[in-house]
Amino acid sequence: MELLVVRHAIAEDRDEFARTGKPDGERPLTADGRRKFAKAARGLHRLVDEVDLLATSGLRRADETAELLVAEYGRLRTVRQRALEPDAAPAALLAWLKAQRRRGTVVVVGHEPHLSALVELLLAGRSSGFVELRKGGACLLALPRPAAAGGAELRWLLTAAQLRRLAR
Repeated sequence: MELLVVRHAIAEDRDEFARTGKPDGERPLTADGRRKFAKAARGLHRLVDEVDLLATSGLRRADETAELLVAEYGRLRTVRQRALEPDAAPAALLAWLKAQRRRGTVVVVGHEPHLSALVELLLAGRSSGFVELRKGGACLLALPRPAAAGGAELRWLLTAAQLRRLAR
């Protein structure tokens, strides 16, 4: 199975949004973030031709990033996964990934530092701070069947700017 890990695109400033009194989970992408990630999604599509399942944290900025992926790829089965929320333990998502073993490519859209810790867990079996996914960035991992900590292989890790350069 392949796992495409995508950090949400550029969202409104956390402190400015907090002054609205709304919960951080409702913080949306900026117009610039949408525009840039729509182009990055085209670059992703050139690298990853087909997707079997897309999972998102359910926070607005992750959902909006996922919507841009759906717009690029066409109809995708999309699910909300609590294990992608910022305060979830990366090991919780590992359990969910084990259940997806019959899928070809799964995309997860979430947040930092959770996603980097997940990638590190899958690659090295522990989180030690050697990966940082920037906003709108992505990485592709090949996972063993079933998914296991320390068993993944890194195919690539790219920033949003690099993905935009790959767009047609």
